[in-house]
Amino acid sequence: MEKKRILIVEDDQRLAENISKGLAEKDFDTSVAFDGQIGLRLASSGKFDLIILDVNLPVMNGYEVCARIREKDSQIPIIMLTALGETDDKILGFEKGADDYIVKPFEYRELLARVNVFLKRAHAESEANASNMLKIADLEINLESKTASRQNTKIELTPKEFSLLEYLIRNKGKVVSKAEIAEKIWDGNNAENSLNVIEVYINFLRKKIDKDFEPKLIHTKTGMGYVLKED
Repeated sequence: MEKKRILIVEDDQRLAENISKGLAEKDFDTSVAFDGQIGLRLASSGKFDLIILDVNLPVMNGYEVCARIREKDSQIPIIMLTALGETDDKILGFEKGADDYIVKPFEYRELLARVNVFLKRAHAESEANASNMLKIADLEINLESKTASRQNTKIELTPKEFSLLEYLIRNKGKVVSKAEIAEKIWDGNNAENSLNVIEVYINFLRKKIDKDFEPKLIHTKTGMGYVLKED
């Protein structure tokens, strides 16, 4: 299992090294930055699963670092460490995008417990998001937002087109007949599910997801139906 990566942005070298050592003993992969600017640069690399961030930092303070990170990444957990323990300080940290706020001095066990909580939560959210996505090659559809994209290009689909694409991608690699499509997508409605209507919608999809992309994904099996596959 890949190690979770944690960025520690703390100008107190001894404290930073102690935190890093403790997390390494729990099999985390850690990196340390001793000022806000370097911390922001490392955080912007997108290589970390969680950030531990001091407030009183040289060059750029933790509040600004946090706000800048949140401009680009709304998901990564950020735990702020600081000697500033007043309510207003905590509120400012949360307003800048921190997920949690630990006041110095603190017990390492508490920090570790909170790190584990946020990493487990992030993992659960990631799995939930993944379950809402269907993918083949570089084509993705999001079942929750009802959106589609290919090569990171958004593809506008009508509700019926989206339903048809969802059915094809759920059955990728399998030949589905026009009769199956009519039953599943048009609910067996004879007024709509003629062969010509299905062919028209297949052509609509081809123009949107295949015309300007490679490889072609929608294939016709003469006399049998259609199959969504990479080759």
